[in-house]
Parts: sequence; C-alpha cells; structure tokens
Amino acid sequence: MTKLTEKSKKKLPKSDFGLPGEKKYPMPDKSHARNAKARASEMEHKGKLSSSSKAKIDAKADKILKRGEPKGKKR
Repeated sequence: MTKLTEKSKKKLPKSDFGLPGEKKYPMPDKSHARNAKARASEMEHKGKLSSSSKAKIDAKADKILKRGEPKGKKR
C-alpha cells in the first residue's frame, strides 16, 4: 500500500472516501479499499461505527476491488 500523506489525502475528491461527508476511510486504490474494510470492521466491533456506516464503506470498497476483474469472474 502506498503511503497516503495528509497533503495527498486533502487532494482526494470526496467520492474517494468510504464516508465522504466526514472524509474518512480513503480509498484511492485497491489496497486502501481492503484496509478501509478491515478498519471499519474493527470500529464496528468496538462500537465506534454503526452497521449502516460500515455497510456504506464495504459497498464502496467492494466496488473498487471488483474493478478490472474479467467479466464473469465473481469473488
């Protein structure tokens, strides 16, 4: 995973975040999408993230992770 600095994070469009209104869970690439899913699961387990917010993050991450897969291939 490439390092996402504060400066580069600020340059990302809101659409690259799992929670765009809060600019949390950045997902500019697949490795960050996998990491966002993992961190969201941790935060939900700790009671610091609602299940609906986790579902939004997972949906966004899944969309990113499926990019570039050959048609017909399912995970």
